[in-house]
Amino acid sequence: MVTNQASIKRNGVQDFVTLRTTAAVITAFSFFMAWFFITTDELTFVVWRGLFAGLGMKVFTFATLVSIMFHVRVGLWQVLTDYVKSAGLRSVIQFVLNITAFVYVAVGLFVLWSI
Repeated sequence: MVTNQASIKRNGVQDFVTLRTTAAVITAFSFFMAWFFITTDELTFVVWRGLFAGLGMKVFTFATLVSIMFHVRVGLWQVLTDYVKSAGLRSVIQFVLNITAFVYVAVGLFVLWSI
């Protein structure tokens, strides 16, 4: 049984829309990268750096990183709610995983904008 404590200003529709939207962004980025690898004859550092040097690609990559973070947060919240019954343990695991996801985005942002 899910109680009101589990949903702090969240509902199932919001989670559904968040997961579908982030999945669409992640899928679009994956298809773009696959297309880039397939159509590029010779992949060198210069070509790779040139791809990520443009503002559009930086924004697209950043949007994908943020989408991955939100997708992970919602998905792990759902899984942990189902399988970890202890509220304290679940909170600690969620905190650690949320911090990890945030650090991944921060490192990705640092790497992305340093090009």
